[in-house]
Amino acid sequence: MAFRFNFSIDEYDNEADTHDKMDLQLYSPKHKEKSTEKTRKAADAVGDSSPRLGTNNRQDEKPSHKNLCFRVAKEHDIPEDLNKVLENKVMETVSGLYYINMSVVEMTCSGDADEEGIVSKSVSSHSDLIPGVYEGGLKIWECTFDLIDYFSKAEIQFTNKTVLDLGCGAGLLGIVALKGRAEKVHFQDYNSTVIDKITLPNAVANCIRTGSGGDTKTSQPPSKRPKKAEHLPDALTRCRFFSGEWSEVSRLLLSSKKPFSKYDVILTSETIYNPDYYGALHDTLAQLLDKNGRVYLASKEHYFGVGGGIPLFEKFIEERNVFRTSIVKTTDKGLQRCIMEMAFKEPS
Repeated sequence: MAFRFNFSIDEYDNEADTHDKMDLQLYSPKHKEKSTEKTRKAADAVGDSSPRLGTNNRQDEKPSHKNLCFRVAKEHDIPEDLNKVLENKVMETVSGLYYINMSVVEMTCSGDADEEGIVSKSVSSHSDLIPGVYEGGLKIWECTFDLIDYFSKAEIQFTNKTVLDLGCGAGLLGIVALKGRAEKVHFQDYNSTVIDKITLPNAVANCIRTGSGGDTKTSQPPSKRPKKAEHLPDALTRCRFFSGEWSEVSRLLLSSKKPFSKYDVILTSETIYNPDYYGALHDTLAQLLDKNGRVYLASKEHYFGVGGGIPLFEKFIEERNVFRTSIVKTTDKGLQRCIMEMAFKEPS
């Protein structure tokens, strides 16, 4: 069920929306087939574009060989007026989580609202990856749900933990940690447009509907009657939002005058598709993870055509000799996918 926010966030109606729904952004088989053909045609016409990850329409694409222009990091403040954050937003639910309908974002985010130009460039090129420009944060990819499912079945605990959702896109992994009563959750995406238009609204929507944590199915939907919000929900006060390239965000955090403690848990999904990024990813994890922390990384076994995947990343990690890794879950349905757990090696 889709619904539109055009209301204040302090009052509630009597019925909760309890139906999970995956829209076309989560790729039905029919959509995959159409998307594959569109993407292949776009790749012939747009030399520096290749889809990012997630579905079979990625695997035949070639990565760009252009020099990448990395984004400088910045922190995004949470607006005081949360009503404005969700104004005219169309929401969906999946896995008990609320998220912005991304098709609507693509249709409405234009002109001054698309400062980076990533929406127009992604749509015009039919591509979900433009290296150094747009890194796929407008979509939700299937490995995200592999991790969410794993957290539940393995009973991963987030209570009182500090958590980073790295390459967050929609931010669903961080929101799960927040609902699991994490002490702090930080969200990072390459693109500032993704943070402002997708991640932050998703976090707001989930926080105002569930409070500081708990089951969305027991909460009430927001009222359509306007009433000004007087303060941030408690859960939102535990969140920070960042955009920029990984090493730049790491530098910003470590040099900030704001108090910073390293993360107990770092969550990341479908971020190892491009081997060119392995060095920056490895170093960011090494710099930001607590000595006793854990990384949970979800990925396809192989990203054909792009070159990345679990075996290549495992080899890279082994050569660096900083982390130990283990595969904690493998999904054979469709293109094989894995969840990797990482931790620092014990001092020898």
